[in-house]
Amino acid sequence: QVQLVESGGGLVQPGGSLRLSCQASGTFHSIDAMAWYRQAPGKLRESVAHHRNSGTINYTDSVKGRFTISRDNAKNAVYLQMNNLKPEDTAVYYCNADYYIEVEGEWRYLEVWGQGTLVTVSS
Repeated sequence: QVQLVESGGGLVQPGGSLRLSCQASGTFHSIDAMAWYRQAPGKLRESVAHHRNSGTINYTDSVKGRFTISRDNAKNAVYLQMNNLKPEDTAVYYCNADYYIEVEGEWRYLEVWGQGTLVTVSS
């Protein structure tokens, strides 16, 4: 139904920047929220930033002032600009989307995850 493909991960030195991109494709009526999560080695997956279709944006405290989430609804895409990266930002970053789809005359509200992109912050 909906597929998410992330790109933009890589190796960067502390203090550097990266921009992650996530493109949605497939069959759906509309996308509601799009978000970025991350999972560091040995840790649980955590929310990084959420961007709802209403325009509401939320960040986890550890990235406030350094990361910026943005959306291009015409392209069904979401981005994460990450500045002043720290070693503790090292993780696999996952794109997430909540979307509406009509199936056999009924509306459904579903969730989809991307495959993840690795961000490594190290000198």
